[in-house]
Amino acid sequence: MRRTVLWIALGVGGAALLAALAVWLYLQGAYRFSYPDPVTYPVRGIDISHHQGKIDWARLPRQNIRFVYLKASEGGDWTDPSFVANVQKAQAHGLAAGAYHYFTLCAPGVVQARNFLRVIPPGTRLDLPYAIDLEYVGNCSARPGHGHLARELKAFIAIVSARTGRLPVIYSTESFFTDYLDADPAFAAYPLWVRNLYGESAWARGRKVLFRQFASHARLDGIDGPVDLDLFAGSKAEFAALIASSR
Repeated sequence: MRRTVLWIALGVGGAALLAALAVWLYLQGAYRFSYPDPVTYPVRGIDISHHQGKIDWARLPRQNIRFVYLKASEGGDWTDPSFVANVQKAQAHGLAAGAYHYFTLCAPGVVQARNFLRVIPPGTRLDLPYAIDLEYVGNCSARPGHGHLARELKAFIAIVSARTGRLPVIYSTESFFTDYLDADPAFAAYPLWVRNLYGESAWARGRKVLFRQFASHARLDGIDGPVDLDLFAGSKAEFAALIASSR
């Protein structure tokens, strides 16, 4: 009986050790849960903010990084101090650049739209459609009703799209999408940038997926610390056409 208990304890302890090791390897960027086929999805990119600090942009294209989404703003009053410089440096090294706004649940859409547009200097050429980041992580504690969120989000889109002449890409986690966006046909026209860190495919719910975030703790030469990895859900020719449509 004692021997059986000992073996069970060793088994449980070993499993816990292996789990802890897997988590450590994941956080170090040595392992991830998704390795999308590079033939099917040849166009890869990253999304960054000021958290990545100083970046050696010249190293990124050598690692098959083709595009970058840069955080421009959050809520109604925060802007990323590194945004403008990073856009210029990314494009100077041949990367297609796009901007995203983190949409808070605690500020009016009109105010957030003005904040987003304020950080983008007039005449700035962005290669990718602007993106709206909709998720719970890091958001305020408010959980408005579906109708309220829809009104504020529509106000944001109307202002920014009128200024930029482009429709947005909506970045979302599956949980947020299910709670707020899935049942609303008003948002069906906008392609998705989905977060899915597991397996080969992306959840879509019948919507068009333009981008997928498939890793959140990757490591790349030229960036200190973890970085998100993304892919374009199409061919190189389709990606080139997307960029051409913004000019």
